[in-house]
Amino acid sequence: MLVLVDYDAGNLRSISKAFEKIGVTPKISGEATDILAADGLILPGVGAFPKAMKTLEEKGLIEPIKTAVKNGTPLLGVCLGMQLLFEQSDEHGLTKGLAFIPGEVKPLPTLPNLAVPHMGWNRLNIQQDDPFVANLADAFVYYVHSYYVDCPKEYILATSHYGVEVPGIVRKGHIYGTQFHPEKSSTIGQEILKAFVKGIQS
Repeated sequence: MLVLVDYDAGNLRSISKAFEKIGVTPKISGEATDILAADGLILPGVGAFPKAMKTLEEKGLIEPIKTAVKNGTPLLGVCLGMQLLFEQSDEHGLTKGLAFIPGEVKPLPTLPNLAVPHMGWNRLNIQQDDPFVANLADAFVYYVHSYYVDCPKEYILATSHYGVEVPGIVRKGHIYGTQFHPEKSSTIGQEILKAFVKGIQS
């Protein structure tokens, strides 16, 4: 069972439909029992980091997610969901994250001719040889974000350049994250979701 974690953070339906297009129907749930029983977890997110962490805490979902991951359940964080995987964020003051991966969420730099938020298609630059990013060299994916992750290179599978090198895909063991939106990234996004599902099934 693939569980799409429901914590009122948006983009649930679009991600669910993206999985349905590749033949997988995730269960949308905010119940701890479903999270703990899942074969794989998707942590979505649109909005602000502090509010997302507060909502996860209020709904009692932080510990079930951490327990599931500790027990080896694969987890994919999408956009804000990816940022929540890290230790902390500077957004609206310092807020602690789930701390699955070392690193900090920082605002995109304000530079001439580069609008913030970063919205639109950008090229992926592969940084490591990994099955999760096989055949994604120079692929274009769709971003909508104002913050990016600053983390050790060993966890970065692919980047996109936008004033800084933005980690587009990260991985630490069975924990994955995409800063961009796979559900908005056409066939490339579908390939990424397929790679996650394949990792669960292997």
